[in-house]
Amino acid sequence: MNALRLTGRHALITGANGGIGLAVTEAYLQEGACCSAVDLTAQASAELAALQQRFPQQLHYTALNVTSVTQVRDFVQQTNKAHGTIDVLFNNAAIFDMAPLLESNEAMYDKLFAVNVKGMFFTMQAVLQGLVDAGKTGSIINLASQAGRRGESLVSHYCASKAAVISYTQSAALAMAPHQIRVNAISPGVIDTPMWAHVDSLFARYEGLPLGEKKIAVGKAVPLGRMGNPKDIAGAAVFLASDESAYITAQTLNVDGGNVMS
Repeated sequence: MNALRLTGRHALITGANGGIGLAVTEAYLQEGACCSAVDLTAQASAELAALQQRFPQQLHYTALNVTSVTQVRDFVQQTNKAHGTIDVLFNNAAIFDMAPLLESNEAMYDKLFAVNVKGMFFTMQAVLQGLVDAGKTGSIINLASQAGRRGESLVSHYCASKAAVISYTQSAALAMAPHQIRVNAISPGVIDTPMWAHVDSLFARYEGLPLGEKKIAVGKAVPLGRMGNPKDIAGAAVFLASDESAYITAQTLNVDGGNVMS
């Protein structure tokens, strides 16, 4: 039997209560990692709580607002002391919103960039500082999006926020290469998560579509003929966290059924 690929690793997963974050947390646990899972709510979701029952020694949940730099830094320092230095980060917490360009207001901009860019960057920075201080190598995985590869007329702020994730990933990878710390990103395509009900309702509002029609259409448009599911992302996240990707850094891996070719 092959050894588990993440045995001895301590992984931090943000946005872990559902969707992609939940699937990655489960995959990391199954591969032997100790996982610190965080999300906004005081209590873990029912699905994450069920994982805690299956992996009581490996999984720890904490409420965390990634937009608070002080909270993030304090949490990382405390978690490094309690469970060992975080050497894998799955930087997943993000939100979505959209509106026509001329109706996109400052509040929407501030909210999207606070979570998707500020939260992503300073969580990454805190984990990287812990690794450098400990003299350890590690793997950072930031969650980008196919939206970060292009512009969309209704989704300008979200697209720009995810383009920033890709850019920060490249810069951080170059900065951390002398420390042998790898920084990569995953760019999902359309993934069937609970968030898609919100996304679909917004497209229905702004494009005049019946509810559910946009979701069906985007799934059919994927070259592989379907929307992805969170486990499709979890497989890539395990690969990038493991020694199997030891010579990969500064890359954004498209996991999108063929939507984006690079």
